[in-house]
Amino acid sequence: MKQLAILFFAVLLWAFRPADDKKPTIFLVGDSTMSDKPLDKAERGWGMYFRQYFNASVTLQNHAMNGRSTRNFRHEGRWAKVLEQLKPGDWVFIQFGHNDSKQEDTARYAAPQTAYRQNLTRYVQEARAKGANPVLLTPVGRRYFDEAGKRKDDHGEYPGVVREVAKAQKVPLIDAHEATWAMYTQLGDAGTKPLFWSYQNGANNTKLDNTHFSAYGAERVAQLVAQEVKKQNLGIATHLKPLAFAGKYAYELPIVLQPTFRKDTFDITKYGAVADGQTLNTEAFRKAIDACSQQGGVVLVPRGLWLTGPIQLKSNVNLHVAKGALVQFSNRLSDFQLVKTNWEGEDAVRNQSPISGFDLENIAITGPGTFDGAGDAWRMVKKEKLNAGQWQRLVKSGGVVDEKGTTWYPSAGSLKGSTLNKPWTLTAGQEPDFSKYAEFKDFLRPNMLSLQRCKQILLEDFTIQNSPAWTIHPLLCDNITLRNVTARNPWYGQNTDALDLESCRNGLVEGCTFDVGDDGICIKSGRDAEGRRRGVPTENFIIRDTKVYHAHGGFVIGSEMSGGARNLYVSNCTFMGTDVGLRFKTARGRGGVVENIFVDGVDMTDIAGEAILFDMYYAAKDPVQVNGEAYGIPEIKAEPMNEGTPQFRNFRITNVTCKGANTGILVRGLPEMAVQNIEIENTVLECNKGLVCQEADGIRLKNVTLLSQETKPVLEVQNSRNISFDNLRYTPGAELLLRVTGARSKAVTLRNTDTKPAKKGVEMGEKVAKKTVTVSKL
Repeated sequence: MKQLAILFFAVLLWAFRPADDKKPTIFLVGDSTMSDKPLDKAERGWGMYFRQYFNASVTLQNHAMNGRSTRNFRHEGRWAKVLEQLKPGDWVFIQFGHNDSKQEDTARYAAPQTAYRQNLTRYVQEARAKGANPVLLTPVGRRYFDEAGKRKDDHGEYPGVVREVAKAQKVPLIDAHEATWAMYTQLGDAGTKPLFWSYQNGANNTKLDNTHFSAYGAERVAQLVAQEVKKQNLGIATHLKPLAFAGKYAYELPIVLQPTFRKDTFDITKYGAVADGQTLNTEAFRKAIDACSQQGGVVLVPRGLWLTGPIQLKSNVNLHVAKGALVQFSNRLSDFQLVKTNWEGEDAVRNQSPISGFDLENIAITGPGTFDGAGDAWRMVKKEKLNAGQWQRLVKSGGVVDEKGTTWYPSAGSLKGSTLNKPWTLTAGQEPDFSKYAEFKDFLRPNMLSLQRCKQILLEDFTIQNSPAWTIHPLLCDNITLRNVTARNPWYGQNTDALDLESCRNGLVEGCTFDVGDDGICIKSGRDAEGRRRGVPTENFIIRDTKVYHAHGGFVIGSEMSGGARNLYVSNCTFMGTDVGLRFKTARGRGGVVENIFVDGVDMTDIAGEAILFDMYYAAKDPVQVNGEAYGIPEIKAEPMNEGTPQFRNFRITNVTCKGANTGILVRGLPEMAVQNIEIENTVLECNKGLVCQEADGIRLKNVTLLSQETKPVLEVQNSRNISFDNLRYTPGAELLLRVTGARSKAVTLRNTDTKPAKKGVEMGEKVAKKTVTVSKL
């Protein structure tokens, strides 16, 4: 009996042992390219970032160490410490080679075909004997290019030996050497420099290091290793951290290269700036930025009111506006010169931006201060936007009113420009004669912050407000970080988008707050033929934890998207009082492909229009030709497909909540090009109308609630195919749940949905085949 009690107690102890005992551990064994490094230093090892790609069910120990080879890692007892901790189910990633080749150092040298091969074999066999899973990695590539920019040999026989040992011992191989060289080759000689720490701006280094990584490089390599874990479907791949988007993982998110700066500070007051709100400090800003750019550092704008004309940034400069600093741009329009730039996706003549930068690298605007663009001096105002008292005060302040008495302009030149047909637009390659624009110069409102063809950009913490037109406009820029920035414009301000990312690559937008007169977060890539010729999509962006108050759209793609957009990840955003929530817009003639868009965790209130909108008829009149059925919505006539036919495809939208919208979901494609492959899941929309779906293919709603007031019908589908509603919930007592019209409609499925609360479940138009709609029972 006593023995049974002991046995029972032992079983209980085993059953309730700490959960951590069940966690597999990943042991990293190798040299400096893998090892942990002090965070106050620029150098990093890829093992420092590998953990972030796994979920909490895995622990990781990084035993890699600078200067270690297969020989001295064992002789120093480091391998023995790993072995004594190994338990069945653990994983050991083994990567040596950089130091094994040092023939002058007998403590480290291991000849590739003898000692190196033997040591690797022993590591594998001893790890396996402990029940662990060894994985061999070839050494990462060194950045060695010849004069022609071609790859040079950097490791001799060592990578080949690793491959042979992995094959002989039948263990997984991650060929980090070839993976890194594939990345180096793609980036080229110049593009690979940011991967290595000694090329960072401000690094105090007398010898360029083409072996050891910067934080950016180490994270990129860790990403490559995680990709191989998944690609080879290693057992540890089940612990890779998933994203909210089905089939996507943390290692797939873009990695953004951050700028770095020296600590040297250039105070604008030392260059003649005066904070009295009266002195024009344009020259002081220019001198401080010029001096700073020569060696890199920080231009400091202290607390105070700093009146200035346009500021032009330069490479290696961090423009820092301190707490309490207000940079007030001049309201005297003559302080701004006409320049050749870009407007709404086309080359154009405009006034120079209050803040601009062209062909720069390693730049930043930071700090808790404020920039004010004096936008009221530039913008026209419609009478309908103001109450009677506001309109009277505006008219008395100066400026002119148009003949109809409906719009106020700040000057006669501004009014004249409004009567002309896009006189600012330039043809490709055209050099403007600025004298031709003088009489309507005031009409050519500038974007507030314009960055063109810049790399490594940080915009952080500041407030930017009262913009003449678009507020923040990066064009053809790479590696952009926008963090904790507030953009504020009056709700009536035309074209005052908060953020327009146009033909940009690799970026992070997080923690921002936008309250503007046009779109909030907007993705663009050029307009029509010019945008297609440019052919540069906006791609690889993470957008998260951002609030949008008043705006035409919360998160927007288009309508100038002729170069395409792809691989965008939007999460944890809040839209309050925007006209549309998720707004995807284009039109015939644009062309371009928008694809692989992932949205998760968006909450909305008081949306005037659609909570979720796919519209391929932006800025066009609604179709008026009806299909002949009494209850039919307008049917659209097809046009021939060509390079101007736009495409929306492969959207994944999950966990969206909206309290108050006119329409829950509107999908409106073209008869010649349907909106394709849209998934909306785990979503609750309180709205007047439920869903309207025209010209679509592959629309799937799962676990969606449409609490619509108008319920005849809740779901309207026309000329669409492969439409699925799974576990749909709706307002009880609905007049009609689903109506399907149009001869091209087919394969509409309603499953796991109770049709009984509706007075009528399904209604089909005269031209719809009987088998078009399938209703499966609960």
